[in-house]
Amino acid sequence: MSLMPDKDSIYVDVEECNSADRATKFEKTLEAREGRKHQLFNKKTGARLVAGCVVLNPDHSKVLMISSAKHKDRWILPKGGIESDEIDSFRKTASRETWEEAGAVGKILGKLPVAEDLRYRKDSKNIPTTIENEKIPRSEFHFYEMEIQELCDKWPEMENRSRKWCTYQEAKHELLKAKRYELAEVLGESRIRKDCTNVKFDEHSNVLLDKEPAKDTY
Repeated sequence: MSLMPDKDSIYVDVEECNSADRATKFEKTLEAREGRKHQLFNKKTGARLVAGCVVLNPDHSKVLMISSAKHKDRWILPKGGIESDEIDSFRKTASRETWEEAGAVGKILGKLPVAEDLRYRKDSKNIPTTIENEKIPRSEFHFYEMEIQELCDKWPEMENRSRKWCTYQEAKHELLKAKRYELAEVLGESRIRKDCTNVKFDEHSNVLLDKEPAKDTY
């Protein structure tokens, strides 16, 4: 699946989108969307528009993380491309992608500050943008805070992804290890409790030593 623009890609003015940004209901399908033929891009910067959720447990002490589909040893936050039928409500994309990738459904608490993936795109010369001589970010992230209400045993991408609950320090460690600094920034802006007991890491392998693995399920 290519994340690069194609003839069906749509360049939009982000400030004019998201006009009905509310908890629009989404269809809880048994299969994830594929193809991304009508993904949206920021007309100003050329960045691909992505939405996702920081899924918190009821007391906000832990966040739900999922394994990367491409790199099973990397842990990230559920997210995915915003498509043309979701142009008026980015949180609809966020809820849909969170369901497809993590099997989680919950209450949207609010929107977090926009972040950019600054792993710049190599094909920037071929991207229509109003900015000249600037590096184009791969993605522009629109994340929402979600409080978990349901975590299903079966979900669309269950064969390709694992999931686990992490404290703030555990999650931050995983995101920095995966070099997803922009996702660590998003997590830091959330209301997740940051006063949890410090975690320990294996000094030789930098592997996190989970003190209470039995409690990492919801």
